[in-house]
Amino acid sequence: MKKIKNILFALLATLFVWNVADAQTVTSSLNDIGGHTLAASALVNEYAEKELIKHFRHAGTWLARITSHNKWVGKDTIKLGDIGADPKVLINNTTYPIPVTERTDGETAIALYKYETENTKITDDEKETLAYDKQGSVQQQHRETLEEETQAHALHSIAPSSNSAAAPVIETTGPNDGAGRRMLVYKDLVSLKKKMDKLKIPKKGRLLVLSPDHIADLLIEDKALNVQYQNHKEGAIAKNYAGFEIYEDIFAPEYDTSGNKIPFNSTTTGRPASIVFHVKTIGKARGTVKRYLSKAEDNPTMRETVVGFRLYFLCIPLRVEGQAAIISGTV
Repeated sequence: MKKIKNILFALLATLFVWNVADAQTVTSSLNDIGGHTLAASALVNEYAEKELIKHFRHAGTWLARITSHNKWVGKDTIKLGDIGADPKVLINNTTYPIPVTERTDGETAIALYKYETENTKITDDEKETLAYDKQGSVQQQHRETLEEETQAHALHSIAPSSNSAAAPVIETTGPNDGAGRRMLVYKDLVSLKKKMDKLKIPKKGRLLVLSPDHIADLLIEDKALNVQYQNHKEGAIAKNYAGFEIYEDIFAPEYDTSGNKIPFNSTTTGRPASIVFHVKTIGKARGTVKRYLSKAEDNPTMRETVVGFRLYFLCIPLRVEGQAAIISGTV
């Protein structure tokens, strides 16, 4: 009977907290309930995982502009369709019957990247003496860290590997910033716009994610953009600037002296780049989320709770055309 009461109490508590603002605090409270039964513990973990998914939105960032394809995911693998050749268009046709062709489509299965946070411990002494909910704070920190890392990795994945006709990589041409780096100027963006036009990339949906150096360059050059930058709260800095939606990111993919992209999280340093892409050529998908938790009462030696998360996520180009990069030229 006692176990049944605990399960019912956990169910009611879980249903109740969906509308509570401080979800992290509620999750920590439910952890105390979860210690009584396996069923209640499973509910607590499920709630913590749903809360991470609920808030995993990259709100106000360039990544929020990309369409999610979560419905294409199964077993943390996404199946991408490879659409066949476009049909020919006949103008003022007088020949019948009109030719019939078959469109041959393909399908590619890609495993989502696995992201795991290192575990964080919370001692029983901390839980009893601290004036705030440390476990709730820790779980929020894990989610925010996962958001930051997946966003940085996504931008790196979108960036072209090197210069090509379909995915150009150009250098800035502005004046010396005093450290041997050529600043980004407006005419560089116009040059890039011309390349996008030549590739027939649709004008609506072109995004430019500026590196910290490059947004600083433009703010110095363009007072009008500076005003927009100071007034914007989140999302795009400018909706149409040289034909691009303008965003910024503290992370920037780096390129070596030969113009080749340096691997993600490499210790090698290079020239940070601003990245251009079209929203329709990029896809993202989220897979499963799992919380790992060992409770202090199950650890009599150390008497500490340990928590960590695992998330499957992917953001990649769906085709080659539409991506570009701007790296700083050198004097």
